[in-house]
Amino acid sequence: MSEDHTRHMRQALTLGRRGLGRVAPWPSVGCVLVREGRIVGRGTSDAVTLRHAERVALDQAGEAARGATAYVTLEPCSHHGRTPPCADALVAAGIARVVIAAGDPNPQVAGQGIARLRAAGIEVLTGVMEKEATEQHLGFFRVMTEGRPMLTLKLASTLDGRIATASGESRWITGPEARRAVHALRMSHDAVLVGGGTARADDPALTVREMGADAQPVRIVASHGLDLPFPSRLSASAGDGPVWLIHGEGQATSASLSAWTGAGVRCLGVPASGGRLDVPAMMQRLAAERLTRIFCEGGGSLAASLLDAGLVDRLVLMIAGKVIGSEGRPSVGPLDLAFLTDAPTFQLRDVRALGGDVMQTWARA
Repeated sequence: MSEDHTRHMRQALTLGRRGLGRVAPWPSVGCVLVREGRIVGRGTSDAVTLRHAERVALDQAGEAARGATAYVTLEPCSHHGRTPPCADALVAAGIARVVIAAGDPNPQVAGQGIARLRAAGIEVLTGVMEKEATEQHLGFFRVMTEGRPMLTLKLASTLDGRIATASGESRWITGPEARRAVHALRMSHDAVLVGGGTARADDPALTVREMGADAQPVRIVASHGLDLPFPSRLSASAGDGPVWLIHGEGQATSASLSAWTGAGVRCLGVPASGGRLDVPAMMQRLAAERLTRIFCEGGGSLAASLLDAGLVDRLVLMIAGKVIGSEGRPSVGPLDLAFLTDAPTFQLRDVRALGGDVMQTWARA
């Protein structure tokens, strides 16, 4: 693989990351146009104008795009959607070569964009930094192939895996650097999800703060019976960004539904049984609501349900240098495992120090 190909694709991936959490249900693509060794255009999927990354880069480059090489993190689209096909735009601009990181699993594309480029005489190279691009587009890929969003589960705990003392005190287990990293993670996802226990104990706002965010993620609470305090910080801030409550079908009282919807909050019913939400059905509903990336911040019962259902794609551990003891509340509720071989398994991806805390990132094995 050419060193230049890798360098320019890495730049395209950096551009694509800028749109994560802002362009759902579409993928956040990055595009770099290079002519005679000089970058003449850059693009990221634009949430405001709805232009795809290729169109943004072509508009920036103008006539300089003719004869250039386009580096794109995802196969250019070949169908009419919110914009005309990007494959056609690249052909019309006189692009000489297109270097693609990952193919598009969308049945409306799925190789047709590549075929259209090659039919026009454009050289196409695929698979450049494909692993990194697949990771970046995982939310979109999950929706296309499995009908659910990707899910990142964040657990902030002590060294012995506790998220609160026996009395329920949990603020603050981790320090300001770790909390700032959590806000950055919120901003890169379409929605922030917590369970009803967390909402009752902490009355969280779930907003992105101190990061210069120009839009807030959808804030979601999953509560079987919708037995949540009202009013709350969520109900008071519903006008500042979307708030959704997920409850069991037929399990919420009309008074509770009326109060929350009257505050501008969406209430979504999903199947439930045995006093628990059907979490696979919940995730399918969130995909149907056009979300691709979910950031779950617990608590322990919801974390256990998601892990047990095999729905956790990324596990982020914020570990503080404290020890609470066995009387503290565990970060994950019961999984009822009889054998170690049945335990959900993850592979370590990254470790970094954040002030006095440690952040570990794990990927589902």
